[in-house]
Amino acid sequence: MTREDIMAASSRDSEWREQLRADLSARERTAIPRASMSMLHGNYRVTCNREVNLGLSREQAILEATRCLDCPDPQCVGGCPVGIDIPGFIKNIQRGDVDMAAAILKQSSPLPAVCGRVCPQERQCESRCIYHKMKKQPVAIGYLERYAADNAGPVEATRAPRLGIKVAAVGSGPAGLAFAGDMAARGFDVTVFEALHEIGGVLKYGIPEFRLPNSIVDTEIEALRHMGVEMVKDCVIGKTISYDALIEMGFAGVFVASGAGLPRFMGIPGENLNGVMSANEYLTRINLMGAGKPGCDTPVLKGRSVAVIGGGNTAMDSVRTARRMGAERAMIVYRRSDAEMPARAEEIEHARQEGVLFMTLHNPVEYRGDERGRVNKMIVQRMELGEPDESGRRSPVPVEGDLIEVDVDLVIVSVGVSPNPLIPNAVHGLDVSRRGTIVVNDATMQSSIPSLYAGGDIVRGGATVILAMGDGRRAAAAMAEAIAQRSSQSK
Repeated sequence: MTREDIMAASSRDSEWREQLRADLSARERTAIPRASMSMLHGNYRVTCNREVNLGLSREQAILEATRCLDCPDPQCVGGCPVGIDIPGFIKNIQRGDVDMAAAILKQSSPLPAVCGRVCPQERQCESRCIYHKMKKQPVAIGYLERYAADNAGPVEATRAPRLGIKVAAVGSGPAGLAFAGDMAARGFDVTVFEALHEIGGVLKYGIPEFRLPNSIVDTEIEALRHMGVEMVKDCVIGKTISYDALIEMGFAGVFVASGAGLPRFMGIPGENLNGVMSANEYLTRINLMGAGKPGCDTPVLKGRSVAVIGGGNTAMDSVRTARRMGAERAMIVYRRSDAEMPARAEEIEHARQEGVLFMTLHNPVEYRGDERGRVNKMIVQRMELGEPDESGRRSPVPVEGDLIEVDVDLVIVSVGVSPNPLIPNAVHGLDVSRRGTIVVNDATMQSSIPSLYAGGDIVRGGATVILAMGDGRRAAAAMAEAIAQRSSQSK
């Protein structure tokens, strides 16, 4: 489906929407309850790796789409980091044209099936929905995005004539893939370089299949291959190939999306014991390298009593994975209260349904081990909330003398990550912040080196999938314009 097809359909939609307004009043639409997505039962899903959420039926999707009030000034679009025409795709679901809905999504997002599953819509597009002013639940934009992406036929990607100009993306996570898709659509020859043996970056190694099946990621990647994007695996830019070598190979621009794969620890006694590991390593061994699967040789530590330190989405992914790996007791240890927990509310609720224990307002201060050097105890400090910190959340303060001892045999630390240092350390003249992130122009994502752009975690230090994709799209637009200007000046 071409852009012209979509524009023509949009023109027809205006007449259809006017008829819809006449047929169904706003009061009738707002009386429809928000759709509830079916899911696997908690007791069953901890025995397997099947996707938890089961999606909407056709009837549910059409009814949920009918709730959209087709606002004259849709604020939900402003809440989307990639600017999806949200009313446009939703109204096409309502009229039963799922293929058109998916085509509209693809105009702005190369990964709608991914974003429909893992993006925090409740903090982005859905947070701007006019239903909030009515004290009602917002339109389930994320559910509808997933429905359209999962149920549409193949969407033919539009691509401009080939320009014969090469560009590179370093990293195949959401930022790199978004950049690659946009540049390929503009006619550039795009090569994506991935350090690991699978394309997908954090979508593959960081997010478990029960939340984002690999088959969904692979389908989106295959669509980029059909656009002509070349994927190179097992290639570490900064080691295997230097940045200077890429330029010598004829790449007119390089977009760095190498992520934040350097785990942080707390620096407390006992962190060097066997059985204390980072969430990054734990999830990579299981999600990407198949640890625990029949016939797989990748080792991973298993525990009967597992503590995951942290309260973000990665912590929820880790603790829920531990349950699926056989943990009889799996707990979240978080130094703030439930209200300050940064993980998505849905992920927290799913963890509770799966028997995860929550030890909030507690913080580990020491790990102790047995005679073999394997962790078996965790000393935890009780906390209380004090004044708000720079982020606006109330700071946790220790309750002096209130310590407890908890039996554990595996600790997974999920207290944040730092940017991958390879490229910042390997590129001479690159402006790097004290946190190790690449400094860029926020509007163009261009670094201090004119031909090098960057986005995602290597710039933000931590970003959602959709924010990283937004960085990739901005970088693609700016790089394409800069290359065109250089080309015209050289003629």
